Amino acid sequence: MEFTCKEANRLDTAMSEALNLPRNQVEKLIKTIGVTINGKVVIKSSTKLNVGECVTYDFAQAVEIPSAYAINFDIDILYEDDDLLVVNKPPFLTVHPAPSVKEATLVDWLKHKGISLSTISGEERHGIVHRIDRETSGALVIAKNNEAHYALSKQLEDKSMGRYYLALIDLPLKEDMVVDLPIARNPNHRLKMSVLKEGRAAKSAFCKLALSNDKKQELIAAKLFTGRTHQIRVHLGALSRHIVGDSLYGFKSQNDTIPRVMLHAYILYLKHPRTGQMLQVNAPLMDDFKAYLVKKFDKEQLHEKITCDCIINSFDTVNDWVRKDT
Repeated sequence: MEFTCKEANRLDTAMSEALNLPRNQVEKLIKTIGVTINGKVVIKSSTKLNVGECVTYDFAQAVEIPSAYAINFDIDILYEDDDLLVVNKPPFLTVHPAPSVKEATLVDWLKHKGISLSTISGEERHGIVHRIDRETSGALVIAKNNEAHYALSKQLEDKSMGRYYLALIDLPLKEDMVVDLPIARNPNHRLKMSVLKEGRAAKSAFCKLALSNDKKQELIAAKLFTGRTHQIRVHLGALSRHIVGDSLYGFKSQNDTIPRVMLHAYILYLKHPRTGQMLQVNAPLMDDFKAYLVKKFDKEQLHEKITCDCIINSFDTVNDWVRKDT
């Protein structure tokens, strides 16, 4: 693949913009693999580019490296072709390796299965276009080649790819609403994010779906217009609502028997990177989520409310609000 430099810049900066990747990842790729500028191989990320220079890169496909941890689990594949696959990530599975992760990850499982993966996100994140938190379950798209990865990354940027989430919250919403509040790292708690005026812009929409039998809890749908860390949880916290099982942003008691955040990426939509056709994939609820709903909610109401059409259509009014605001 290649691109032509449109303005004078550093190589890593230009490639970061062209590939829509963090600069530190681009720096690592340049150093380990190298790129070609007008036919000359370059491995220094600080190399100056002039207008009109052609940058060529050919990142090899990922190869399996044995995991240091046992891979004794399996993951449901919801959709697969030559360019991508969509998996239903179970809870308590970390997406990619990191120094703090002491267990097998989704990337380890993908390599163990011998699935072809893109490489432009770096060795630890082969194939990973976007991620969801360890406790969160649901739909996640994986790029099988660098062309697909590049196209899907662009869709994240222009919002033509996205997800609808289902969440169980501890107090019903008063109405459907949009929350537009900036988010940044909590200065007093390194694991948490907070609404802070100096934070990055963040916008979420929430729609009411069903009340629990005792009217104390609610199943809602959420749609993100930006992709900040813990965005749904932080924006719900700004409304004095919390996801059931969320001990980081919510409340933890000795009698709390919900072991994880009850948040699920239920519907994924995107344009196929090769054909351009719209693709929509539904990720069935995990057993723990379904068991909680059956116990706390009316079955007939749930059957009606958690269809894909119902969830997507519930955001029609919200989308009108968002369009008026932008």
